[in-house]
Amino acid sequence: MQLDAIDFRIMTALQANGRLSNQDLADKVALSPSACLRRVRTLEENGLIRGYHARLDAVQLGYELEAIVHVTVDHSHPDWHEGFLKQVTEFDEVVAAYVVSGASNYVLHIRAKGLTAFSGFVVEKLNKLPGMRDICSYIVMKTIKDKLAELPL
Repeated sequence: MQLDAIDFRIMTALQANGRLSNQDLADKVALSPSACLRRVRTLEENGLIRGYHARLDAVQLGYELEAIVHVTVDHSHPDWHEGFLKQVTEFDEVVAAYVVSGASNYVLHIRAKGLTAFSGFVVEKLNKLPGMRDICSYIVMKTIKDKLAELPL
């Protein structure tokens, strides 16, 4: 799909506020409402706009602890990668998981109700995965910038 400046303005506006009405979006990007709606639908159909989400406040909902966890798995264990992926995607505490290069195999972004819940997750779930070799946890003390869901268009 060939994108133009209007497509980028549409995506930038929706990224900032996914609840914009079609009329307000059309006004922002200087299009008629019908042309704007056609473009939004085309962006959605082509997978450039993958969805619309409400951003919830984790702390107000009781998830007071956030951690970044580096995980290293023993490569000699049979099906180490597939087994880890299958298990980690089932853990509710894992809000994001990445396969990485470097000293560890994976980086996990964890949310928990508190230190006791986080400790229980690490000891009772994560540490018991087959082939687990090393876990290094970093507790987030303060979030300075959080634009993970936004692209610099």
